[in-house]
Amino acid sequence: MGQLIKVSKALTIAGSDSGGGAGIQADLKTFQEFGVYGMSVLTAVTAQNTTGVQGVYPVELDGLEKQLTSIGNDLTPDSVKTGMLYSGEYIERVAYFVKKFGWKNLVVDPVMVAKGGATLLGREALDAMEKYMLPIAKVVTPNIPEAEALTGITINNDEAKKEAALLLFDKGARYIVIKGGHLENGPHVTDLFFNGEEMCEFVDIRVNTKNTHGTGCTFSAAITAELSIGKTVESAISNSKKFIQSAIQHGIDVGSGHGPVNHFAYRRILHEHC
Repeated sequence: MGQLIKVSKALTIAGSDSGGGAGIQADLKTFQEFGVYGMSVLTAVTAQNTTGVQGVYPVELDGLEKQLTSIGNDLTPDSVKTGMLYSGEYIERVAYFVKKFGWKNLVVDPVMVAKGGATLLGREALDAMEKYMLPIAKVVTPNIPEAEALTGITINNDEAKKEAALLLFDKGARYIVIKGGHLENGPHVTDLFFNGEEMCEFVDIRVNTKNTHGTGCTFSAAITAELSIGKTVESAISNSKKFIQSAIQHGIDVGSGHGPVNHFAYRRILHEHC
């Protein structure tokens, strides 16, 4: 008789990326790299590749609810992350089920603004994110445009970034990571972390590459995986920073456009040094 292994479980609630670089696919790859059993609830199916998004097809609301109920009735996750939630109605429904089943360690990656600055969700979705998701989030991981959309603050310097972190905390999120990749054009990228009492910065070398598709999804998924195995938030974020830096730095050649990060880079580097 085979031996059964107890594993930690993580759930991602997000959109599907047919190109495999972001969304559900990136999250599940990341969970696997951390030795965590990954589960998924799809909010939408996208047709996309490294050159862009060719179509977005939302899952029917009943289908979303059935997926959440199936997980909640049988496979209690140790941590949960959200990515693209499509609309305000979907956001409200997801928040309802997270509270209904008492799921802990919720990491909210507020996928609302594209890298070029285009708003992906309307005002009603932003309002729903503030009203329903931020108050139940353990960690929220916006990039600069997303933090601006959630707070109404123009973030063009470190002080504005700190002001936005304080406001996000006031809106309910317990831990905030504002990613700085959109702000600086210099040799470093600085992320701001706030735990409600003190702020600190995570500084990494900026990698000159176009292959950064899925960076935000992967980073938040790594935090989710670390939380599911019992790491503290601070440790989870620190380890996830190392993971995503390796994924960006050691790129893979896939597609003709903006390629994905390398989800298995960190593990390979660790094995090479063992």
